[in-house]
Amino acid sequence: MLKHEEDVFALIPGSEYTLAMSNPPTILLIEDDEGIAEPLVFGLQSEEMHVLRAATGADGLTLARNEHPDVILLDVMLPDMDGFSICKTLRRESAVPIVMLTARGQEMDRVMGLELGADDYIVKPFSFRELLARVRAILRRLELDLKTPTRTSDRITVGDIVLDRTARQLFRRHELVELSPREFELIVVLIDRIGQALSRQELLDLAWGEEWVGNPRTLDVHIRWLREKIEDNSAAPQYIETVRGHGYRFVDPTTRGSGNASA
Repeated sequence: MLKHEEDVFALIPGSEYTLAMSNPPTILLIEDDEGIAEPLVFGLQSEEMHVLRAATGADGLTLARNEHPDVILLDVMLPDMDGFSICKTLRRESAVPIVMLTARGQEMDRVMGLELGADDYIVKPFSFRELLARVRAILRRLELDLKTPTRTSDRITVGDIVLDRTARQLFRRHELVELSPREFELIVVLIDRIGQALSRQELLDLAWGEEWVGNPRTLDVHIRWLREKIEDNSAAPQYIETVRGHGYRFVDPTTRGSGNASA
C-alpha cells in the first residue's frame, strides 16, 4: 500500500512538481493491487500525465508494445508472471525506462531487477511524493536527451574501437556493436575523457544527468554489460579499467604496456 495516501490528493496540477512538456507523458502502470493502483492513477493524472494501467503481465506487455509509454511502473508480484520476467522481455525489445515496484527489500532482489535492465526500483510501502520524484527525474532526463544537439565531432578511434557520434554507433574490428541508448551515452562519456579516472558519481551525473534519482549500482551493471560487448575477456578488461575505491577509466590498450586493468 501507499504511505500517506493523502499525498496523492495534495499533489494537483500547478504544484511545484509540474513538468512543462509539449505533450503529456504516458505512464504505464502494471499493478494488480487496486489499493495501490487507484491512488497512483489518480495522482499521476492529477499531475497531467496520461496513465495506462494493466492488472496482469500479459496485458502490460501488450500495452507496452502497442502504446509505447515514456515510463513503465512495474510491480514485481503479478498474478500471471513475475515482474522480473516482464522486465527482461521488455528490455530485449525496448529502451523504455522501467521502475520496479517491489515489496521485497532484500538487496539481491533489487540487484536482480537492475541487472535485468530496470532503471530504478522503489520498495513498498512508499509515498506518492517519492514515486513522483523518481518519475519526474526520468522524464527530465528524457526531455534533456531530446533537446541535446548532435555533436559536431564525427568519429574517434581507440584501439580497434570506432565511435561514430553522429550515427550513434560503435564498431569493434569493423563490426557493429549493439548498444542500448544508455550504454551509448556511457561509453561516449568514457571515451571523451580517455585516460581520466572518473568517480561513480561523476559518471552517473554525466551519463544519467545530475537530477537522476536511483540506485548507483545501476552504473556497475551497465559497465559490466559494456565490457561483455567490447572486451575480449570481460573478466580481464583492456578498455574499461576499474579504479579501485573510486570508479572507472577508459584506456587505449595499444598505447600502454601490460597495464594494470582490473575487473
